[in-house]
Amino acid sequence: MVTTPVPLRVAYDAAHGGRWTSLRGGGREWLWRGPASGRRDVRPDGAFVDAGGLEECLPTVRGLPDHGEVWSRPWRSAGPGTVVIERPTFTLSRRITDDCGVVVADYRLAADPGHRFVWAAHALLDLSPTARLDAPAGTPTRLHPEAAALLPPGAWRDGDPWLTGSWPTPAGLTLDTLGPDDGTALGAVLLDCPRVQVYDGDDRLTLELECAGQPRSTALWRNLGGWPEDCPYRSIGVEPMLGSAFDLADAGPADAAVVPATGEVTWRLTISAHRIH
Repeated sequence: MVTTPVPLRVAYDAAHGGRWTSLRGGGREWLWRGPASGRRDVRPDGAFVDAGGLEECLPTVRGLPDHGEVWSRPWRSAGPGTVVIERPTFTLSRRITDDCGVVVADYRLAADPGHRFVWAAHALLDLSPTARLDAPAGTPTRLHPEAAALLPPGAWRDGDPWLTGSWPTPAGLTLDTLGPDDGTALGAVLLDCPRVQVYDGDDRLTLELECAGQPRSTALWRNLGGWPEDCPYRSIGVEPMLGSAFDLADAGPADAAVVPATGEVTWRLTISAHRIH
């Protein structure tokens, strides 16, 4: 396989949750734009508005508040490419650069030692029905409760927050193909999986998460026209993640990131693109 790098450029909206609004390169926009209106009118801890792009989810993804505390609040500028949001229990800063066409986002979370959190870069991607997600075969993968309806009767025990199987076919469900649309929607978390690649036609997008001493995962939201129930549409989320549970309330001792004695956690998200010839 012969590939050439495709320079990427990023744009974001600090005033509205620090949301990434564009990830563009090689004539392609990678970030999907959703059908929901009213994103700019969101109030803190309001109902989630699925506008697309990449939303910063912290300190939870699901649960309360839905998609976390920081997506619905303004961030302040703290220098070139740098934004900060301060909350009662933590402060998060993010610096994004796209030098040489590779997007690098450096994060720093400051909080009291022992503070637990889940973070996800909730990236909704504009992908064709032939796209696929490449991750190491055999990666332990947690299916979440909406997958129960797709499994044989009795496969899911009542009350369990997830069911674990092996990528790419946990519990017999093929998840690496991102189409065609079939009216299903499910979420999954690939455990100890800090690097994945998305293939779509001649394009490849690589997402990699670096963070010492914390659980690193990749979350998948594969909505093939199965959600929301009243007006379903297609949306695909590939989400580098600290932690291994969507909902912080479900996270066991090893399922969330934990602030160490230093009072801070730092991590880096790197996104690059290539074209296949």
